[in-house]
Amino acid sequence: MASEEPVFADVSIGQAVYNEDGERLGSIRGVDDDGFYVASPSSSETLALTDARDVFGTAYVMWRCWECGEMGEIGEQLPANCPSCDAPREELYYWAED
Repeated sequence: MASEEPVFADVSIGQAVYNEDGERLGSIRGVDDDGFYVASPSSSETLALTDARDVFGTAYVMWRCWECGEMGEIGEQLPANCPSCDAPREELYYWAED
């Protein structure tokens, strides 16, 4: 049985992402070894942190810094800057930790 080679897409920050029906889901906010992260349009329905915890199950919803990898618990919202490297809030993203 032949093994399948992984398929890599050519993606870049800011590129629009669409579902199979052609609906715009948002734009690429970040890329790492696990894939890419999409920022949804401001007109889309947001998911409250308590709802996100239900979606992730027993995982903890945290924030993580793109610049240094620092992680922290989310209070009411993301911190204004990374407390470790002082990167701006735009460099922080939500992270599910189990």
